Amino acid sequence: MNLRTAVAVLATLVVVAVSACAPEDQSSGTPSPTGPDACSKDKLALKTAGTFTVGTDKPAYAPWFTDDDPANGKGYESAVTYAVAKSLGFAPTEVKWLTVQFNSAFAPGPKKFDLDVNQISISEDRRKAVDFSSGYYDVRQTVITTAGSKIANVKSVAELADAKLGAQVGTTSYTVLRDLIKPQQTPAVYDTNDLAVQALKNKQIDGIVVDLPTGFYMTAAQLDNGKIVGQLPAGGQAEQFGFVLEKGSALTTCISKAVDGLKADGTLAKLQQQYLTAEGAPELS
Repeated sequence: MNLRTAVAVLATLVVVAVSACAPEDQSSGTPSPTGPDACSKDKLALKTAGTFTVGTDKPAYAPWFTDDDPANGKGYESAVTYAVAKSLGFAPTEVKWLTVQFNSAFAPGPKKFDLDVNQISISEDRRKAVDFSSGYYDVRQTVITTAGSKIANVKSVAELADAKLGAQVGTTSYTVLRDLIKPQQTPAVYDTNDLAVQALKNKQIDGIVVDLPTGFYMTAAQLDNGKIVGQLPAGGQAEQFGFVLEKGSALTTCISKAVDGLKADGTLAKLQQQYLTAEGAPELS
């Protein structure tokens, strides 16, 4: 053995020895599955074998759920959840629902659920404590009013130009009001959405620009004869809802893959049409 060969062999032995002694990296939790069948039902790291455990809050509001019953498969988020479960090989009877308060879903610490679904926006701050799947819904801005108002039956953004509209200060809603609708009248700005609702009740404004989930709540719970005028055209960086999973969950990759598949094959768009657009949130041209 010449000197060069001896040096090479010694270097190899050192690398092997160091690799053998090095501790495993535990920083990322359970490793994500790999291989072509890594997301098959029998290989998923579930909280309970054979059961797909899903958390959401109670009450479960429409149009995300129907009749306060997530297990009936109706409502946008319930339907998407069952579509994800089906793509992973679960029958509807193998999906188990838990009641999980909104803030608890993305708080640090272990989770009792495999995933949680509750109109939770993906954010980098929340990612510090939990995992998120790919987004299953791009949050849209919308205009709401009351039945009989001057904008109650408009069909386009252009028809909103001469309306007196309001929004909460510092929100995406205000930016969209200012830059997309470009109203002729100066927009009314409020410290809270509750103040905007009160102004609409007092007929001080014709309508409010808010995100669609808030719009559904306002028109159903805060306003008499509340009405969603329509969703505004999407633009810019969309806020997204995502499934929440325990930090470092081995399921995250598989759930994201399932969501991406539902988006690619048109399932998400179909369910949005069925449960959001058809339920009183038309598109404004």
